Amino acid sequence: MFQDKIVWITGASSGIGAEAARQFNRLGATVILSARNEAKLQSVQQTLSQPSRSLVLTLDLEKSEEFESKVQQVLEKHQKIDILLNNGGLSQRGEAGDTSLDVDRRIMEINYFGTVALTKAVLPTMQKQQSGHIIVISSIAGKFGFFLRSAYAASKHALQGFFESLLLEEEKNGIKVTIAYPGKINTEISKSALNASGSEHGVMDHNQETGMSAEDCVKKIIKAVQKNKKSVLIGNKEIYAVYIKRYFPRLFWKIIKKQKAV
Repeated sequence: MFQDKIVWITGASSGIGAEAARQFNRLGATVILSARNEAKLQSVQQTLSQPSRSLVLTLDLEKSEEFESKVQQVLEKHQKIDILLNNGGLSQRGEAGDTSLDVDRRIMEINYFGTVALTKAVLPTMQKQQSGHIIVISSIAGKFGFFLRSAYAASKHALQGFFESLLLEEEKNGIKVTIAYPGKINTEISKSALNASGSEHGVMDHNQETGMSAEDCVKKIIKAVQKNKKSVLIGNKEIYAVYIKRYFPRLFWKIIKKQKAV
């Protein structure tokens, strides 16, 4: 299914993005690796099974004015974009009452506006092709709020609203959308998370350390794409909270407030 496809991945320098690059590449795809840190992207590139079938393209989700030129660079090299995997983003570790509004704005700018802007930059190409698949890495925090995650949860809730709407509107153009909602995944996302003052959290949280491997997470994402699923929950027992909230809301609130925030 992915042989000779062009797969553009944001946040590809580590975690889910880096693992997605490896797995799509192994399945025959040419991968475009994007993030801010070129050196880290090049390190990931060297771990690919077919590094010659890849392109390192630095991208900062806060600089949407550059996205059109980035799209043109991909098209000049590969003439098409089959899959856009919106994985880049920033987490949070700080109570809402203590968090600067500047931090709220930055998280929303990266996680929501950056993702939406890049998608809109790619969309005309997919519309012209009359084909394409957009994958969005949301979070279980996109299904309910949680301690220390107010801005992060807000950004992920916003992504669901936008991309479910896009899914309906672009079906006529042959464009598919899959929204993934990972729970606790063993990545370093907590280390780069912003605290209330806007500094990096810098700690590998217990929730991440004991979570599902990035490898297993990406396998489930790819399986969902192969099955053309519109959404997929990924994780261990924590994902059951989504169903408990839906069917047993009073029980949900009793359970969730007892969970560890980190």
